[in-house]
Amino acid sequence: MKFSEIEPGTWEELRPYLDTCLIPVTGLTGTEQPYEVVEALEKLRDVMDWVEVPFHGRVVTYPSFQYGEGEMMPHINEVCRRLKRSGFAYAIVISDRLELRREQLPDADLLITPALFLPTEGKLSKQRVMEEVQLLWQEGSK
Repeated sequence: MKFSEIEPGTWEELRPYLDTCLIPVTGLTGTEQPYEVVEALEKLRDVMDWVEVPFHGRVVTYPSFQYGEGEMMPHINEVCRRLKRSGFAYAIVISDRLELRREQLPDADLLITPALFLPTEGKLSKQRVMEEVQLLWQEGSK
């Protein structure tokens, strides 16, 4: 569910079910040509769909961080911390271009990066991403 789809009057009713926020990171540098920006946004959208579609009703997608690389990581981490303080149980950061590192984003509960998209042990990328999200929820409920 996109943040813009939630009406003020329904948030308190939906809040117990929507416990996970997704924070997309485009990772643009400003050197891309317009067609490259379109390609980057479409690819990130496709990866976001791997989480948004099967887990609709449990995740809320927040606006994306568009420009920057390493220098924006402290800001993304602070957003994760604040969102969790505001009531979300989990913060997932997703980028299809940047290899995010745990030490950069300690307040993120899951980092979905290109390393998760590569087939491992015969598993499709989409399946692997879905399994990681489910594992996060299973481990978090213990």
